[in-house]
Amino acid sequence: MFGNLADLIKQAKDIGENLRKQQEELAAKRFDVSVGGGMVKMTFNGKGEALSIYIDPEIVDPNDIDTLQDLVLSAVNQGAKESQRSMKDDMAKLAGGLNIPGITS
Repeated sequence: MFGNLADLIKQAKDIGENLRKQQEELAAKRFDVSVGGGMVKMTFNGKGEALSIYIDPEIVDPNDIDTLQDLVLSAVNQGAKESQRSMKDDMAKLAGGLNIPGITS
């Protein structure tokens, strides 16, 4: 009985260590997105955090702020989707095919 408990504790520790490593790897990943033919470029990490933004000065038109806003929003949404997809894929691999609510679904 106690052998099984020790095995469960070890498995729980291993899972915790794997999750910690996975979080570090996600933070280190980089996703570059470009919209508007390269007029707006952004870099995100695997946690979905925006790390940098480039806006081509040619797109900055005081009479057409709506276009710039649309491009920035598009880049943010694209970067968030890519990082979420990567996170979901990585968590599914970590779960080893198990359907764990909140992690793989």
